[in-house]
Amino acid sequence: MTDVEGPRSADEAPDTRVGADEAPDDGHPDDGDEVGSTLLPGSGAAGALVLVGTPIGNLGDLSPRAVAALAAADVVYCEDTRHSRKLFSHAAVTGVPLRSLHEHNERDRIDEVVTAVADGRTVALVSDAGMPAVSDPGARLVAAVAGAGLTVTVVPGPSAVLTALVASGLATDRFCFEGFLPRSGRDRRARLAVVAAEVRTTVLFEAPGRVAVTLGDLAAVCGGERTVAVARELTKLHEEVWRGTLADGVAWAADGVRGEVVLVLAGAPAPAETEVDDEQLARDLAARLDAGARTRGAVDEVASAHGVSRRRVYELALRLKAGDGPPVPAGDQE
Repeated sequence: MTDVEGPRSADEAPDTRVGADEAPDDGHPDDGDEVGSTLLPGSGAAGALVLVGTPIGNLGDLSPRAVAALAAADVVYCEDTRHSRKLFSHAAVTGVPLRSLHEHNERDRIDEVVTAVADGRTVALVSDAGMPAVSDPGARLVAAVAGAGLTVTVVPGPSAVLTALVASGLATDRFCFEGFLPRSGRDRRARLAVVAAEVRTTVLFEAPGRVAVTLGDLAAVCGGERTVAVARELTKLHEEVWRGTLADGVAWAADGVRGEVVLVLAGAPAPAETEVDDEQLARDLAARLDAGARTRGAVDEVASAHGVSRRRVYELALRLKAGDGPPVPAGDQE
């Protein structure tokens, strides 16, 4: 994932070759398929698009397998070739051609990448930081390569989304990622309303200069007491994770926030069980069971949809099967 301020400028240096005038590496990664092998699944003679995760701040987080994948690639497509050249220098990867692929030229690059993979070449894709295609260029390219029936494989790496989530102290069992909110207008208001109603933990990106505004807007729709974590400069020297309420967060960010920022927002409280009666639950259960759903799956879906306990819905399902559950109005039956 890129730095959370969004895509970088498109005025990149021309496509280039890393260290073309330097001595080559001593050798290639060991072949084999044992644990710890650097062999890429699906790569080789058949060709492959390899998505490679790169550090989100600390170069020490670049994995040996990522280095091997970049060194073995026939060509590497980068969000910013200048930025990636520094990473390649750190990893001592030489002799690999770099080509730019950013939000402004991704569509234009798709055909050449698909052709290269179809011709048996190994094409690597990196963003400036983190995992490609997550709030970064690459999603359309992956779809095109996969749609052509070609191999897409991944070398996992750091993720600002997951790093912020696990450091937030908020629920991690169910979460969603919203990326950047629209900057203004009707689209922003609509998205804020969706985020406010979301019962899962929500991870968002925001530019440092807009953190106070976004926290204020979230407080207005979610209530000032909703819990939030603001993670900045993750994995870097000045890493910080601030935790508190949205109302307190607005005051904390009022003087400005520096660095790359990820917001992690607690989910909305689940609706009280008293807000739905047994008749409504019975209708929903009956509809799912009549459609062929298994009892366990239907119970899980209804409990989740209404924010009620699974035990309550399961007991109701047993009563329905026994024929003594709450009556379902005839008008609701097919």
